[in-house]
Amino acid sequence: MASAKSGYSVQRKHDPYQYQVGFGNSFASEALPGVLPIGQNNPQKVKYDLYTEGINGTPFTTPRENNERTLFYRIRPSVAHLGFELTKQQNTNLEAEFSLSNPRQHISISQLRWDPLPIPSPNTKVTFIDGLATLLGNGGPMSREGLAIHLYSANASMEKAAFVNSDGDFLIVPVEGKLDIQTELGKLMVEPGEIAVVQRGIKWKVVLPDGSARGYIQEIFGSHYELPELGPLGANGLANVRDFEHPVAHFDIDQTPWDVIHKLGGKYFTCKQNHTPFDVVAWHGNYVPYKYDLDSFIGVGSITKDHPDPSIFTVLTARSKTPGAALADFAIFKERWDVAENTFRPPYFHRNTCMEVVGAIKGSFEGRSEDEPAGGLTYESGFSPHGINPKAFAEGTEGELVPTKIGKDSIFVLFESSMMCTITDFGIKNTKGGHEASIYEGHAPKFLKYIDEINGQLKASNLPALVQN
Repeated sequence: MASAKSGYSVQRKHDPYQYQVGFGNSFASEALPGVLPIGQNNPQKVKYDLYTEGINGTPFTTPRENNERTLFYRIRPSVAHLGFELTKQQNTNLEAEFSLSNPRQHISISQLRWDPLPIPSPNTKVTFIDGLATLLGNGGPMSREGLAIHLYSANASMEKAAFVNSDGDFLIVPVEGKLDIQTELGKLMVEPGEIAVVQRGIKWKVVLPDGSARGYIQEIFGSHYELPELGPLGANGLANVRDFEHPVAHFDIDQTPWDVIHKLGGKYFTCKQNHTPFDVVAWHGNYVPYKYDLDSFIGVGSITKDHPDPSIFTVLTARSKTPGAALADFAIFKERWDVAENTFRPPYFHRNTCMEVVGAIKGSFEGRSEDEPAGGLTYESGFSPHGINPKAFAEGTEGELVPTKIGKDSIFVLFESSMMCTITDFGIKNTKGGHEASIYEGHAPKFLKYIDEINGQLKASNLPALVQN
């Protein structure tokens, strides 16, 4: 095996790999010097008799500013396989198409909560792709618009097998256990507190350095993730371009049998081949997997009064076909300062047009109705009322407004969409409950204790008195 020795990011203690940096950049990487053609993509003969192969993440005619594609120079072309067949062992917890007409999918206006998926028993080997379970989603790959929220839990590395998601892009959020992700373009080491994005159509596999792993996935159909516009913030802030890390070329020369498993329409199809799929000696382009350290996020907020909407915490977004409405947003809540004066600092009670799913990586989220364990999720549908508990409300209205650091040692993530979602059978069967009425009933109607005072003022103004039923 061989990999490029050049990289531009700082190598971290627990990460053996180097990376190229810059979100949306067009990169060039070669694991052997002089392999990349100069001045053209497809010469008559590539050095070392390599094969030229392209992958397109967007149609050929997409405008240049949105066009995504990469050219590979590999030992054997991907077409050198032995044919496709439906994988014998299907993942029955996986869904790709979402519709109310599907009897295995449901709708819920109530809040839903899920515990983390348990780590599989040591007696059973469960790889990353075997351990995927879909909770909810909208649309699907057939219409080229929609999303899905999955959990994953695994205790076995993928060995002579690679995965291709033909349905959508995966945004992977580890909660427990590192993921050593080998892609056609190189390797990514992703640990809790980081995220990774692997786009549709790319071959990859997951090795588990810690023996087991679990976390979240947001999958999008039809578009790709991009950075949110900064508007009046200017050129810098939130997730900065230079903090996204992309792999450098790495290749193996393994000429033994491999399985390449494709997810298409939520079904697995296997093609067998007599060589490794990870044999790309060099590549160039901008359709490249990447990772991002959530500690790099530059938070912004109010330094006077009130507070902006939670959209200021958006790391990545994906466009829907409706201008101005996101198909999917990925946001984070982590340790930050709150200094606003004469302000109710916690999130105000809210009914959002968007669907919200909140997950915990570590720590606690002040004011939620209950403690959410790392790896658990909370779901609210569009316009479902939600907000803080009475204790947090009392602190927000009565507490001293001094500069305060909130969310200490915490990272929470938000998956949000303008789309209405259905809940899968798996999601319904594994929910741990819904709306905690006993908690929210503690929000007493304090207004009523002022009835006599108010009626006195109304009488003085020759207005009718309030009558309490």
